Amino acid sequence: MSQLSIQQLRAAFPALQETPDRKPLIYFDGPGGTQMAQPALEAMVGYITAGMANLHGAFPTSIRTEEVLESARNTVADLLNCAPAEVAFGQNMTSLAFAIARSLGPFLTDQDEVVVTELDHRANVDPWVTLAQDKGAAVQFIPVNPATYTLDLTHLESIITERTKLVAVGMSSNVTGTVTDLAPIIARAKAVNAWVVVDAVHAVPHLTLDFRQLGCDVLLCSAYKFFGPHVGIAAIAASLFEKLPVYKLAPAPQHIPDKLETGTQNHEAIAGLIGAISFIEGLGSGVTRRERLQTGMQQIAAHEQELTTRLENFFQSQPEVRLYRAPAGTPKTPTFAFTVANVPARQVTSWFAEHYGMCLADGHFYASTLAEKLQVNPQGGWVRIGLAPYNSLAEVALFEQGLREFIRLHVPQPAGSPA
Repeated sequence: MSQLSIQQLRAAFPALQETPDRKPLIYFDGPGGTQMAQPALEAMVGYITAGMANLHGAFPTSIRTEEVLESARNTVADLLNCAPAEVAFGQNMTSLAFAIARSLGPFLTDQDEVVVTELDHRANVDPWVTLAQDKGAAVQFIPVNPATYTLDLTHLESIITERTKLVAVGMSSNVTGTVTDLAPIIARAKAVNAWVVVDAVHAVPHLTLDFRQLGCDVLLCSAYKFFGPHVGIAAIAASLFEKLPVYKLAPAPQHIPDKLETGTQNHEAIAGLIGAISFIEGLGSGVTRRERLQTGMQQIAAHEQELTTRLENFFQSQPEVRLYRAPAGTPKTPTFAFTVANVPARQVTSWFAEHYGMCLADGHFYASTLAEKLQVNPQGGWVRIGLAPYNSLAEVALFEQGLREFIRLHVPQPAGSPA
């Protein structure tokens, strides 16, 4: 992506625009939530200002609201390559996961097992662990390899067995950026007739997804991670969705996907979701929306890879920094977790916020099992820099300057080293 096109892309984000009385922050907290693109903002405001209404009415604003929901399902279906009827909306990914887990309860017994991973955000662990506890089922973990920050699939066949009813796995780690090879996990799960839930929250902003090709049963993501408002998305294979006995009000629809959408949805946020996806579409080319979304994501990936390569080389040149990142050859998102020698993570992020106006995150990022295994909690967890397509080479260079300065000021240097 050329420097000119980057400037055009950045112009689509109001939060990045400088005004006479405000200098924008530098947002390196993409994994925690991206800034909102102008088309998403305009879609939300457009829906609100034209008149809001609930569903099932004979009047124009109610009809328009139903049209917004239908349009949103069609748009998400093109983004994920699923059927519109397989798309359900909710408060957020976590709430949807708990709702789906609860509805799966009747299918589990105390003879079954649920499989989760040590690499995942707890939003794709605890809903399924809670389900298992409620039914007396056992829980198995796919372990993480602490040397490579990837899942250890060596003993997959002894972890996913004939007793396994459900396997939950993340597509990409929101800490290390590791992109997991889902194919062998899903293949093994399907061989024993287990359902597969994929957490794609951190993957959708960076990767082109194909729900049908993946072959999973449930895929979860969140619009605020890809330039939109806070709204959760679940793609659920119709073969499973149709038979889910979801908890719902008696008069509420029995058909999919409406039966999972309990209560009145956040219609303005769903309108904003359409705008967010249209922003990605506008970066691409092609005859169909699916093609434009695919090529738009390729544009994003190409730009982020340029920044990623530079950051990887920089981190490797800093002996005072430990980078928690999979080795070369393992696909990764532009998300970097690191620690600075003997310095609390919050001290690092607070210093960057004060001196450079940079938004870096610190903590365990709800990947608490991974944090415990890698023993980073005594230091306050990791520092994380996560890139989005609106980040520039100039911003990355400024971060490098800042980290060098921070190390010089706060990390004791060995005797005899250059000042």
